[in-house]
Amino acid sequence: MKFYLTGKIFDGEKIIEKGKVLIEGDKIVEVSENETIESGAKVIKGDFIMPGLIDSHIHFFGVEEDNVMSWNLVNEIDVAIRSTRDMERLLRSGFTAVRDLGSKVAVRLDKLQRSGEIIGPTVIASGYSLAITGGDDDPKDLPLDFAQRISYSYYCDSPYECRKAVRKVIRQGASVIKVYSSGAFSQGSKILPGFSLDELQAIVEETHRSGLKVASHAYGKEALMNSILSGVDTIEHGLGLDEETARLIKEKGICYIPTLATYQTPLNYKDPEINKYREEIVKKHFNEDMKIAVSYGLKIATGTDYVGSKKRPHGENYVESALLSKYMDNISVLKSSTSIASECIGLKSGYIKEGYKADLIVVKGDPSKNVENLSPSHMSYVIKNGNIYKGYGLNEEV
Repeated sequence: MKFYLTGKIFDGEKIIEKGKVLIEGDKIVEVSENETIESGAKVIKGDFIMPGLIDSHIHFFGVEEDNVMSWNLVNEIDVAIRSTRDMERLLRSGFTAVRDLGSKVAVRLDKLQRSGEIIGPTVIASGYSLAITGGDDDPKDLPLDFAQRISYSYYCDSPYECRKAVRKVIRQGASVIKVYSSGAFSQGSKILPGFSLDELQAIVEETHRSGLKVASHAYGKEALMNSILSGVDTIEHGLGLDEETARLIKEKGICYIPTLATYQTPLNYKDPEINKYREEIVKKHFNEDMKIAVSYGLKIATGTDYVGSKKRPHGENYVESALLSKYMDNISVLKSSTSIASECIGLKSGYIKEGYKADLIVVKGDPSKNVENLSPSHMSYVIKNGNIYKGYGLNEEV
């Protein structure tokens, strides 16, 4: 199929006030400021044309209740059905690529999407994540052997076990390795340590030998420093960033994915001290951490940590871009949502350039003026691999 898109264009780097994009098959073959169109050609006119959105940090958990026990115990048939639905929701909301950092179904979703059996964004999938025994995503109320059997993580404890775990995940079909360099708030406790430096170094070395990237979940100074020193490729969440860690992240070219959207989700723990503890750390993340990240010019990419629950639903993932606009100008936010995110997750996408895959969106309104225009209700068309889908802004299928 051959067709043109015309309108204001953001090409992943800059604005073209009036231009056209020619798509043939699954490729972009021409980008021009000349709006002349050959007679009889198929044309889609839009207010704003840009690369498809990218969420660099999600999970296809397919749960209703959003907690560690549900993430592990949810019926896998339910997960598959709900996640297939979420794939379409993401696509029609403007997302042409996502990175799943730990779930039981994402590797299969990736294969089915690439074969054309389901519609949705490209999925960069970690398969199972890697974590220490007794870590934050280990449901400790269950017997250990049962917890490991139902988990979406491989537990490993020592550089040797962790090398083997990397190989097991790659055997699953993973295209990125996710590690827990620290705990989090998932089980209502203070943040616990994760992998040690020698374990992380073994994971990174084994992963890089296979040509893949390592994404590191990191809360706090120790986890951030261990992630940096071991050579990970992206830091997820990154709570507790300070000037020393920001400088090292910048020097090493590591991507920083702050996942602001997930911390807007209200959580109430039984222990009021833990509620206060979380509130203080999250408040610092939204203020000091982000100001430091922006001032040091870190490569910031959009990532929500949404899981497909009622509280963190797939389809509303544009919220991360809207939150970033409080700290960055709108063009920088659009870069973080497209070209920078594509670099961070290792895709040749995120740009409107000749020879690139035709993964684009046609938006009602102008997100370079108002980032809220990236919401699903503003999506007119989503172009995925050269195929045209109507977005939720039109609310019907082509």
